[in-house]
Amino acid sequence: MALWMQISQQLPNLSNQTLMELYPDSFPIDVRHYLANWIEEQRWEDFDTDSLEQEPQARRLLEQMVELLQEVAFHNPNVVEKVKLQHISRNMSTFQTQPLQLVRTVRDILRRERLLLRQAAMPPFTQMPTPINGTTLTSREVNTSDLDTLVLKVLDIQSCRQQIHQLQEELNWEKQEAEPMQGQNDLDPKHADQVTKQTRIAQLEYKYQECAKKRVQLLQEAMCSLEQCQTRLIHRIKSWRWEQLRSTIGLAFDDNLLPLQTWCEQLLGVNGNLRQELMLVKRDHGSVEQFHLLEENLSHLLQLLIHSSLVVEKQPPQVIKTQSKFSSTVRYLLGEKVAPGKPVLLKAQIITETQARNLGQGVIPTENVGELINSTAILEHNTASKSTCATFRNMSIRKIKRADRKGSESVTEEKFALLFTTEIVITGCESPYCVQTISLPVVIIVHGSQENNAMATVIWDCAFSEPNRIPFVVPERVPWSQMSEALSSKFMSEVQTSRGLDRYNLHCLAQKIFDKLEISEDFNKMPVSWAQFNKEVLPGRTFTFWQWFEGVIDLTKKCLKAYWTEGLIFGFIGKQHLHVILQNKPNGTFLLRFSDSEIGGITIAYVDVCENGGRKIQNIQPFTKKDLDSAGLGDRIRDIKCIKYVYPDMPKNEVFKKYFTVPSAPNPDGYLPFKLTTVVDPEPGSATASITPQPVSLDPIYSIQTPTSLPGGPAAFAQPYPVNASMPSQDDLYPPMLYPAESMRPDPQDHMELEDFLSTLNKL
Repeated sequence: MALWMQISQQLPNLSNQTLMELYPDSFPIDVRHYLANWIEEQRWEDFDTDSLEQEPQARRLLEQMVELLQEVAFHNPNVVEKVKLQHISRNMSTFQTQPLQLVRTVRDILRRERLLLRQAAMPPFTQMPTPINGTTLTSREVNTSDLDTLVLKVLDIQSCRQQIHQLQEELNWEKQEAEPMQGQNDLDPKHADQVTKQTRIAQLEYKYQECAKKRVQLLQEAMCSLEQCQTRLIHRIKSWRWEQLRSTIGLAFDDNLLPLQTWCEQLLGVNGNLRQELMLVKRDHGSVEQFHLLEENLSHLLQLLIHSSLVVEKQPPQVIKTQSKFSSTVRYLLGEKVAPGKPVLLKAQIITETQARNLGQGVIPTENVGELINSTAILEHNTASKSTCATFRNMSIRKIKRADRKGSESVTEEKFALLFTTEIVITGCESPYCVQTISLPVVIIVHGSQENNAMATVIWDCAFSEPNRIPFVVPERVPWSQMSEALSSKFMSEVQTSRGLDRYNLHCLAQKIFDKLEISEDFNKMPVSWAQFNKEVLPGRTFTFWQWFEGVIDLTKKCLKAYWTEGLIFGFIGKQHLHVILQNKPNGTFLLRFSDSEIGGITIAYVDVCENGGRKIQNIQPFTKKDLDSAGLGDRIRDIKCIKYVYPDMPKNEVFKKYFTVPSAPNPDGYLPFKLTTVVDPEPGSATASITPQPVSLDPIYSIQTPTSLPGGPAAFAQPYPVNASMPSQDDLYPPMLYPAESMRPDPQDHMELEDFLSTLNKL
């Protein structure tokens, strides 16, 4: 009822002529007023008014409307209104033979009302927003307004045609009446009637000619509006595909195709109405060149709309391994308009980048570059979702034919695509249409070891391709500012976190990819090449930047998501920055950073005491996914005694307490449970971490640790099983930074605990 409340406020401002056009005699304004709530609750736009199959549903709506009017009349205390409503309800039965005409009438009224409200709300000289490429993209309201305006123009053409028909009937009658009067004497007293008749005929002929001109003019205007509206639609479909591509790196993407489907269906209906009106114009005025051009333009728009309505709703994986199953779903936005009878079969095939490029030139690929099994599917309509889709559930690439590669190009840089083709017959169209669409670019591999490099190709393509590009052209270099946005989006998307990479993280990544350690340098405008991203290995390493970065993503996603989201992991930080922020912090202050030297590793950098009493920054050997699977990061941080404060100054036990593991309960078979404890080797020049199984008594408070050496030697436990026994790389062990010696007095409490421990050991 919200629409009627708004439109009723505008009624005093409308002319009588506008009101008569808005609410015709067949549907008086009284019906709109008394049944406003019920009318706005019905789904008038869902009807296909050209489908006789929907007549029963429309007839049920008519019966409900008549019953509601009679009920309103019965309860109305005003006798005049009661009689009027009863009269209206009886007249509504005229729709009984054509119930779909009722749907058309109500739908047109609602469209006109929405248009009037938008025009009333729009200030003078308001222009439509003009975003990229000068085309309106995503505003659903603007699209509805355009469609409503277009539909109203078609209604004006139909109204003009009906008016011409009435004028023609009146002319025929007047001319028939005037024939007996011709040849009468001018002195005849009936001569005046003859003059009146001739004047009347001349007036009708003038009106007829004016109305015919208006009809052709409206037809031309509607054609222009249809072309503009369809251009926006096709641009929006292309934008939807591009946004789908960009979603690979985590950018927002609304995958709902129903608004675009409704838009397609309405434009198809308008095209059909205009073709019908054009046929009637040609019948009334003859086939002239002007009408022939309009007919050709309509046919071209129809063909373009039918071809543009096939989209890949669910893309195949962009990295496909041969001999592996994968799926894809193709949707036809004009599915409800497909002629019934013969099933529509879609076929998929693999095409190369060159073949995809040639599709734009109208060249159909003939060479088969790959063997694809389960490559056909039937286009099926789902009534619940109102979608018409072909789902390829178990496709698999048996083998692939590679192209000749240039220079150092690898197989993981070669792009393919899936081409989907079918032949469709649209209701109301005589000949079938050959329709096709292609998937996003895919990289085909034969072994899992190629997946990382193949994904780099996909990421570069999805992050840096331009809309409406030639398949599948990408730049060789991009600004670091653009690269950093892509890395942060991909990180957040894969880890499924709301926390992205901050400017410190991104600056560290720039230092790494450019091999520049300057902490103050601005990298935003520096170009990053594909080779720097995933062709050239990092200095002193055996892996590329992307291989290292993807390893960090994988570790964070599988083991560190909660820590990262809460901001407990600093992440990416350069050497200079690390020393700057830790140099004045107390001993035991630490932060968590991703390893520079190991793929998928996280290390702990902390402030430690030197032999001469000064301080240095140590880095514990990185923990990998395998390490964290055996003992979580929270437990490891709890066990390591030399770290006390999370940067900047938070006690670690308070911050990480919720990540500590609760001691295991005793086993029912009598075995004592054990736990793994992380120990850092404090020998000079080393900073390694190991874990040791530690027996746990039935009362965990009295667990016993047995040292293998007296104080002064390595603090290891009995039966050590180190997980990270190797020495850390030099890049994780930064050169110690020495500062003035501090007083390092032993803690008396530590001495007492040691005496108690030795006493217990002697008793054993």
